[in-house]
Amino acid sequence: MTEGRIIKSLAGFYYVDTGIGVYECRPKGIFRKQGIKPLTGDNVSISITHEGDMEGQIEEIRERKNMLIRPPVANVDQALVIFAIKNPNINTGLLDRFLVWMESQGVEIILCINKTDLMQEDENEAGVLVSRYRDIGYRVIETSARTGEGREDLIEVLRGKVTAVAGPSGVGKSSLINLIQDEVVMETGDLMKKHMSGRQTTRHSELLYVPGAAGYIMDTPGFGAVEFSHIEPEELGDNFPEIREWKADCRFSGCAHVGEAGCAVKEHMDPERYDHYVRLYSEIKDQKKY
Repeated sequence: MTEGRIIKSLAGFYYVDTGIGVYECRPKGIFRKQGIKPLTGDNVSISITHEGDMEGQIEEIRERKNMLIRPPVANVDQALVIFAIKNPNINTGLLDRFLVWMESQGVEIILCINKTDLMQEDENEAGVLVSRYRDIGYRVIETSARTGEGREDLIEVLRGKVTAVAGPSGVGKSSLINLIQDEVVMETGDLMKKHMSGRQTTRHSELLYVPGAAGYIMDTPGFGAVEFSHIEPEELGDNFPEIREWKADCRFSGCAHVGEAGCAVKEHMDPERYDHYVRLYSEIKDQKKY
C-alpha cells in the first residue's frame, strides 16, 4: 500500500500525489456502495495496479479533519481570502460575507488585500480597512501582483499548509498565483493530459504544490457563490470574532444582537461590520421561513 493525497479529480479519475509521483486512480467499488466519494485533498492509501503507466486504485480514505461543500474539498488548513483595494473597489459587505462563510466552515482565515500599487489615492481608506480587520484578529497581508510587493509574505502564509483561495472576480487571484508561479509545480503525466483533452477543465478542484513553501494551494472557481443555508440565525454571531468576544457581556442571555437594549455587541462592534451582521441575520431569518 502506498500513501498519498488526492490533488485532482476529473472524469471519475483521481490523481494521487505520493511524493515520488502522481498516480491516476479509480476508487474501489465498495466506496460507491457505501455512498462515499473521494475528494480533492483526501489522504488515501492506494495499491499500484500498473507501475509503468502510473495507475492505481484507492483502497482507503483516511479520516477527514474537515470538508468544504462548495467547492468539494477535504482537509483544508486555511483560506486565503483575496480582495482588491481598487479595480474593483473593495466591497466590505461582500468581504464580510466571505469571512463569515469561511468562519462557518471552521477554517482559519488570512485576508489578502491586493493591488496595493493603486493605494496612493486611497491610502488612508486602505489603512483604516487593514487596521479594522487586524484589530478584529484576522491576519492581513498586503500584496501587489504588478510590483511583487508581498510575494514573500504570501509564500510564508502558504508554508506547510493546504490553502483554499477565495475571492470575487477581478481581484487578482490568478495574478497572485502567477506571482509565485516559479514556485508552483504539479507533475501529472500524459494520462491526465489524455483525459483532459477536449474537456472543460475549470470546474474541478485542484491542489497545486508550492515547493518553496512546502504547501498546497487550491485553484478552483467554486467559491463564486456564497450562501448560508447551513447557518441558523442564532448561530450567525458565532462566525463574527468580535461577537464571540463580547456576547457574554450582553444584558440579556440569548441576545440576538440586532438592536436589543443593553447589547454589548452593538456598543463595541465596528458600525459597518455591525450593519453587515444585522443585514445577514435578517437575510438568514427570512430564508428559514420558506
